[in-house]
Amino acid sequence: MQAIPVNWWAVIVAALIRMAVGTLWYSPVAFGPRWQLLSGVTQEKWTANMPMAIATDGIMSLIMAFALASIVGASGISDLLNGGLAGFWVWLGFMMPVMVGLWAHESRSAELVAIMSGFNLVALLLMGALLGVWR
Repeated sequence: MQAIPVNWWAVIVAALIRMAVGTLWYSPVAFGPRWQLLSGVTQEKWTANMPMAIATDGIMSLIMAFALASIVGASGISDLLNGGLAGFWVWLGFMMPVMVGLWAHESRSAELVAIMSGFNLVALLLMGALLGVWR
């Protein structure tokens, strides 16, 4: 298998984009309060767990960005639209099945699954678009 060149600066920025989307998505002005209610995470628990959550999310965002950069690079994508489309297909093929599984197997509410899935859809679209143009 041939090595796929990866732009590490683009990977880092894509990971930061995912974290920024998450910060806005789960903020008090967006879906944060509803997510807390549906998931049962209290404000105290959220605040106490924040340092570990941010560190974990940062690492997972880097892994996600690297994987998406590898897919974009292996596919020869070099434009915004197809980069975003790659993000969409990753979301549809990998994220959505996992999220729907949470709904089906763990009886999570459809609204909670929609909130979490929507976050990952928006993040992957933006990450893919960036990785498509910044090679």
